Amino acid sequence: MISTVAAQRRALIVLVLTLLLGASRFITETWAAGAFAVGKCGAYGQAFDYPAEAAARAAALKQCKGDCTAVTMKRACAALSVDMANPCGAHGYAVAPKISGSLNAATRKCYEFGGKECVIRAWACDAKG
Repeated sequence: MISTVAAQRRALIVLVLTLLLGASRFITETWAAGAFAVGKCGAYGQAFDYPAEAAARAAALKQCKGDCTAVTMKRACAALSVDMANPCGAHGYAVAPKISGSLNAATRKCYEFGGKECVIRAWACDAKG
């Protein structure tokens, strides 16, 4: 038979572990906003694990030089592909749940827009992307 003291200890341990797991999930979900800014000639900026999308977008745009467009990513990955034959020419970017999807989609878009030698210029993942 299990003693009352031993049962109480086990219940307390289970309670503590449950609270820790819940707290870690809350922290991950709270800091799960990111952004990726894309500009001309391979310019980019990235921000990840921000508390809000607006703050992430502002941080990404601040890093990007020139006239840039920002896309947000929440628990996802973003990638930028540029044409190495003409870095100021065709480019493509994408946001996807996994890094492999964003890399493939960005490269495919670069080729669709006329790129000849498209390569990944930058990528970033936000919490659990």
